[in-house]
Amino acid sequence: MGSFEIKPNIYWVGARDWNVRFFHGPAFSTHRGTTYNCYLIKDEIITLVDTVHEPFTEEMLNNLQEVINVKDIKQIVMNHIEPDHSGALPKLVQLVGQDVKIICSGKGKEAIEEHYGSGYNFQVVKTGDTISTGKNSLTFIEASMLHWPDSMFTYIKEEALLLPNDAFGQHLCVSELFDDKVDAGHLMGEAQKYYANILTPFSQLIIKKIQEIVSMDIKIDMIAPSHGIIWRQDPMKIVNAYLDWAKSEGKDKIVVVYETMWESTEQLAKAIVEGIMESGVSVSLHRMCQSDRNDLLQEVLDAKGLIVGSATINNSILPNLAPFLEELEVLKFKNKVGAAFGSHGWAGGAVEKIERFFNVSKIKIVKEGFKIKYKPTKEDLLNAKAFGKIIAEEVKKG
Repeated sequence: MGSFEIKPNIYWVGARDWNVRFFHGPAFSTHRGTTYNCYLIKDEIITLVDTVHEPFTEEMLNNLQEVINVKDIKQIVMNHIEPDHSGALPKLVQLVGQDVKIICSGKGKEAIEEHYGSGYNFQVVKTGDTISTGKNSLTFIEASMLHWPDSMFTYIKEEALLLPNDAFGQHLCVSELFDDKVDAGHLMGEAQKYYANILTPFSQLIIKKIQEIVSMDIKIDMIAPSHGIIWRQDPMKIVNAYLDWAKSEGKDKIVVVYETMWESTEQLAKAIVEGIMESGVSVSLHRMCQSDRNDLLQEVLDAKGLIVGSATINNSILPNLAPFLEELEVLKFKNKVGAAFGSHGWAGGAVEKIERFFNVSKIKIVKEGFKIKYKPTKEDLLNAKAFGKIIAEEVKKG
């Protein structure tokens, strides 16, 4: 049986994507796969909330058929129109009939028409609007730019159930559906990675949206997002985690990322890490060519400090560091301090290039870049260790 009852007469009818390893094209690594969650409300007016990625349409239809006759669906709530949630919509409407009501935000209506054409039977809703399905009432909360302009949440008052689409989700595909049935470390790690790589630029909006929901004084005892695990044991755990990540307060932790050509920069990186550890600050070390960019950005999210190093090539950084540094610019992490280091031959340039990225990314440079020529001497390594201690002390200052 593929469908699963998560609340009385409310069913998960989505799809599991065990094998996907990249999302948003190559932009996001998904080591543990993902799910496309959608939810069926079996009531007087049978309602589906969201759909699935188009290649998984048949899986969704099979799950629906276990609970109802698909043609009995009367309305479809589309919280978000990104294709991984709306891809099955055209075929579903074709099966159910063009009269099926499509409930969405104003921007959602525009996005559906731009993706799939006109001719749909729309009902546009805004924050506070409520519709009845019989025994249940659905209240809508617009969540524009979390993370598309069309995004909204659906709240089922009678079951204290929040369906927030991409918010509070994670790319995680396992056989179980609930937070209390999976490894907590894997779950929160994937949730943090999702936030870091997708939602960080919208942190101020997230704080405001959570405050708005709290001010509505609604009871929430389950949060069922559209990717990954459903939060039922302690749904406020993920809400509070979002608030912490959005506030960007960070931990006394430094992430050191580097790339090396003939191991000189690597020797500096290890010496810098020794200095940080001796200062009592948590640190992690990553060579870029052996690391996943999205995993690194997850680590940066809750760190106060970032140190990046590179050997120089053509008066610049080694090229595989560029995508990581460019992500820092677009993700707009707040309250981070940073420093650069590296080695060079007859001419430098890498350290200065890293510092330019830091300046654009609003990462505060707390110490002039540390650089050496060719191979590090014993004195250079001692100075690199001292460099690490200086950055660690800056992190401790908060």
